[in-house]
Amino acid sequence: MKKLTLLIICFLQLEFFAQDISLSILTVPPELTKNANAVIRESYTEINLEDSDKMTVYKKRVVTVFNKEGNKAINTSVQYDNDTKITELSARIYNQLGEEIKKYSKGKFIDVSAVSGSTLYSDDRAKYIDYTPTNYPYTIEFISKKTTSSTAFIPVWYPVNNFYVSTQKSEYKIINPKNLIIRKKEKNFSNYPIEKVSEDQIHYKITNQAAVNYERNSVGFSELFPSLKVTLNNFSLNKVTGNYSNWEEFGKWMYNKLLLNRNKLNQATISKIKDLVKNASSDLEKAKIVYQFVQNKTRYINVSIGIGGWQPIPADQVDELGYGDCKGLTNYTKALLDAVGIKSFHTIVYGNYKRDIDKNFSSLQGNHMILNIPSENGEDTWLECTSQTMPFGFLGDFTDDRNVLVITPEGGIIKRTPAYKNDFNLQHISANVTLNSNGSLAAKIDITSKGIQYDTKQVLDNKSESDLEKYYLSNLWDYNNNMVINKIDINNNKDEIIFKEKLDVSINDYATVNENELLFRVNIFNKNSYIPKRYRKRKLPLKVDRGFKDTDTYTITIPEGYIIHQLPETKTINNKFGEYKVSITKIDDNTLKYNKSILIKEGTYPKEDYKLYRKFRKSIAKLENARIAIYKN
Repeated sequence: MKKLTLLIICFLQLEFFAQDISLSILTVPPELTKNANAVIRESYTEINLEDSDKMTVYKKRVVTVFNKEGNKAINTSVQYDNDTKITELSARIYNQLGEEIKKYSKGKFIDVSAVSGSTLYSDDRAKYIDYTPTNYPYTIEFISKKTTSSTAFIPVWYPVNNFYVSTQKSEYKIINPKNLIIRKKEKNFSNYPIEKVSEDQIHYKITNQAAVNYERNSVGFSELFPSLKVTLNNFSLNKVTGNYSNWEEFGKWMYNKLLLNRNKLNQATISKIKDLVKNASSDLEKAKIVYQFVQNKTRYINVSIGIGGWQPIPADQVDELGYGDCKGLTNYTKALLDAVGIKSFHTIVYGNYKRDIDKNFSSLQGNHMILNIPSENGEDTWLECTSQTMPFGFLGDFTDDRNVLVITPEGGIIKRTPAYKNDFNLQHISANVTLNSNGSLAAKIDITSKGIQYDTKQVLDNKSESDLEKYYLSNLWDYNNNMVINKIDINNNKDEIIFKEKLDVSINDYATVNENELLFRVNIFNKNSYIPKRYRKRKLPLKVDRGFKDTDTYTITIPEGYIIHQLPETKTINNKFGEYKVSITKIDDNTLKYNKSILIKEGTYPKEDYKLYRKFRKSIAKLENARIAIYKN
């Protein structure tokens, strides 16, 4: 009898072990561990479109994490709001042998607001677990199920999660019992082992996709990895129904259902804004006055409530409260422009990382709103209404050069925002430098910045003098030891969109002093020493995100009693990535002129060009460090 009991116990232990062996680290294919911080053991998404206003989303995600960096791949959170109910939620943690070591039920998840601290109020919330691993590797299983009446946002499928994350299996399935009209957009499928499981329904999977290494100066995640976007023609967004199959129809829906009649202002405000613009000589001048009025009166605070966070709060509320989010402030600015007879349109855009609204696939896209003032000659004016400092008609790198959706009463129109490219992004430095016989120098410097270089510099306008000094000494010119800033004067010309800096500086022991010579680097204030990382076998395309142009002119007066024997030859490099030219010329016995220009061109190039680009930047870095010697007479 004892033998039989022992046999049953051993059998149960073996069965238990067999059930969990699939989660052991030993069962991960070796090719999926190479260069991987984590591996997606299983990712299953099932979307049940029960009707145009009812959707259930079930997700199961099993991730094995190899190291601390791999924790970013676990993604154990689920969002909800007043329109979405979480019906199932659990998580289990397993050790490297596949043995369960921790379990979370729905009640043990942490419940927090799903938005940042800059948000005034929101109905978006999230549940997540806060697990701190003590050993690696470990595996986490996360299961969630939620129901919602909003079918406007059907989850996107990303078969590959990120760099350094491999995928053992990922599956995406849509159940459509009522045969609702579905549109889909496959992107970047061809280079990945994606299988279409069914011809009759949307059902895809990918297996055994090795981790992809990140390489600098390459295209972004969305341009490289596969994705599947899905949308319904008939949908619901927080109980507001809609129907569209193209951008024109989408724009009509958004205008009529989300934007119409939200531009009302009280009569006092209308009278005030009309009085402010009464002496303006053009519509553009009127618009500029309105924009300045908004900047002076309001501030940005996120307000993520209402119809899926897509409907702006009414203009009269923004007027009364003095704050709003991008939608609210854009709508308020439009209402003021309406009051003075200037046509403008709400515009949906992807802000921050440069990304286009997909002109060939209409769906709810974008994460930001700006304002478009149309022009008959095609030179539209674009306003960033959330900023209290941005110049009128200037977007900066947050929303420039990308496809956007302009919402008009007649429908949606795809337009492109202005592009700030290459030599438009100009910085010019002019300096008068006096070199002393003890190796010190004194200089008066003028810096003028335009385009994206202006955008980078305009933040200096609000810094204290101590912070400015820290910026120049510890950031911009950290390679110049013993520098002292004697005077700083900055001028932010928002009318011309030009940023000017004037500085008076001195540097002790700048030149190396020998018995009969002074040896010094002639490029004092704009050393571009960037060299791209070396890759033995480059796999990804080369991308130069931002083009720019720098021009520098220094007049250098050498000390009395020293002469110039020989100067380096003028150097010029010119190729498809840009141009570089540097020259040092003798003006007279006591004066040198240093001239340099560097142009880097924005562009995307094949991976084979990476070595050539690296060589180009390496050559520039070498020339940027050129030194000359002057000798005692």
